Amino acid sequence: MLFAYGYAQIKAALATSQRIHTQTKDGKPTVKRISTALSYRFVRDDKGWRIFVSVEVRPVEQVSRQELGAIGVDLNADHLAVAETDRFGNLIGTRRIDLITYGKTQDQAKALIGDAAVALAAQAQAAGKPIVLETLNFQKKKAELETTDPKQARLLSSFACNKVASSIKAAAFRAGVEIIEVNPAYTSVIGAVNYAQAKGISVHQGAAYAIARRGLGLSERLTVQMGLVPARNGGHVTFDLPARNRSKHVWSFWSKVRTKLKAAHVAPGRCGAHKTAPPPLPLASPGVCPIWNSTARSRGANRSQNCSGNVWPDVPF
Repeated sequence: MLFAYGYAQIKAALATSQRIHTQTKDGKPTVKRISTALSYRFVRDDKGWRIFVSVEVRPVEQVSRQELGAIGVDLNADHLAVAETDRFGNLIGTRRIDLITYGKTQDQAKALIGDAAVALAAQAQAAGKPIVLETLNFQKKKAELETTDPKQARLLSSFACNKVASSIKAAAFRAGVEIIEVNPAYTSVIGAVNYAQAKGISVHQGAAYAIARRGLGLSERLTVQMGLVPARNGGHVTFDLPARNRSKHVWSFWSKVRTKLKAAHVAPGRCGAHKTAPPPLPLASPGVCPIWNSTARSRGANRSQNCSGNVWPDVPF
């Protein structure tokens, strides 16, 4: 009999079975069997009978060390945003693991989630670094995502979030990688404001970077002078940052930043408010956004330009 998952562990448990010849208190010879306990569960459904086998898995030797850095993971509706840091919290690299479960069957979704979790655990195992996840609170996660990406927040599923988190923990356990869970408060805002524009990464990868740094217990202070956050249409939004009261916790400051960022995203008439680039304006219409006159000269501007007299009527102005 073959099992789709855990077959190697079941075989290893069966291999531990041994017969030991011993004696009872009365001195009579007897035989005892020692082995790893397995529990069987028989379930009948529309497809027939299914057999589920449970076995205690021995912990793998831990290979990850916080002294080397961390790998932060931000869970999103269609992908995992991953950011890796060194031991000082400096960004080493980012990646995106696509994870589109919408429209998939339950078995297909489980397979996709399992593959993504294994890929993440393999990266952490090779780097020798722990994986940092947010302590799962679906309502807080959705509210946090509303600030930077409302569309992603609408697609976020409680079932998918729980399944992804549990799969990552299971894959990390098998790979000997430590899981560090942190409070999810304001990680999306910190990633969007502090790191996205400055590091040239997405807001979700910025959130993953903030999660990794929080897992290492590093600073979360403001690192920029102006709020400049990438928008979904390829542009950006800007807003003034509030003054920080240093007598209060830094999260009090990020709470105010989140309020301003959310207002900036929904501000009517904002430049680049549309999902796609707006059509060109007629020449007589004033520009919606400020236009800066550049003093830079184009290449070859000092060269003399010669045109035949009969060319101008054919130029499509």
